Amino acid sequence: MCSYRTMKGKRFPPRWAKAAPSAGLLFLCFLWSLSSLRIDLLPSLTSQALPPTQKQALPFAMLAIAAALYAVVKRQRPSWQQTRSAIIIGLGLFVVPSFLVSISSSGISELTRVALFSLVPVFTVVLEPHISGTTGQQRRGALIAALLAVGGTLCIFPADVPTSIASAASFGAIVLAAAFIGADNCLAVKVAEETPITSIAAVASVTALACLAVLGPFVEKEAWQWQGVGPELAWSVALDLPGLLLLFWLMPRMSAVRMSARFVIAPLMATLFGVVLFRPEVSLRALLGLVLVAAGAGWILFAPEEEADDASLPLNLSRE
Repeated sequence: MCSYRTMKGKRFPPRWAKAAPSAGLLFLCFLWSLSSLRIDLLPSLTSQALPPTQKQALPFAMLAIAAALYAVVKRQRPSWQQTRSAIIIGLGLFVVPSFLVSISSSGISELTRVALFSLVPVFTVVLEPHISGTTGQQRRGALIAALLAVGGTLCIFPADVPTSIASAASFGAIVLAAAFIGADNCLAVKVAEETPITSIAAVASVTALACLAVLGPFVEKEAWQWQGVGPELAWSVALDLPGLLLLFWLMPRMSAVRMSARFVIAPLMATLFGVVLFRPEVSLRALLGLVLVAAGAGWILFAPEEEADDASLPLNLSRE
């Protein structure tokens, strides 16, 4: 396995193997950015046939079937502890954030939601040593870079200040969702070192599929429109499913902090694509935000990794 933890005695991979995870993450962000621009780029292929929560269940259904079949063929049987961890990964990475986004959608704008999800790298930097037991980068530098990316994202997508109890609750729900993703991001990287990734993908996707299928009708109370399912299925096969496959592929190959950069790189890509395609007037504040996000995300993604002896140091200490 090509893991970032060379501290465990594994040989350093060749250059192409080191570059592959970063390239995979950037491609994942590219797919996410296309999804966010779908309505603007392909309005004729945008369908409201499925409610948002149930729409998310489609790629999980496809991934669950594929991963489960592969695990059966390879006779991969995770232990109960590994299965439990994979269930927690499915809940924390997909189900809980989706549920919190659904219940808060009416109290907070989409741009504010994007800005608040940029907090995921901050939570990941803080939680990684406590959950994974190690760090992939120098924590002080990673934290500064993550905060820099958050500041830049807020320049591009200004967050609305809560003005009521309902908006404050929605604001808090998105921050909580970002915390769940950050924590489970760390857990996923740790579990992926000990468990076949196909087993994790199978259990986590089945968990997400079951929960989203059950919660969707209760949260959104909308019926399927079968005549519009085709475009959604095609979109899931073309973009959503490859994105999920990339996400699970990256788990054993990249540190949790580097994986969390997707929450600032994807909005950055979407913004740049929007500027190129639609040529809106870009303010000085937005330009500053783009620079800050690029600098913070670039440091998180490409900064040198930490040595083994530094992994257990507190946040405010450095080895002499």
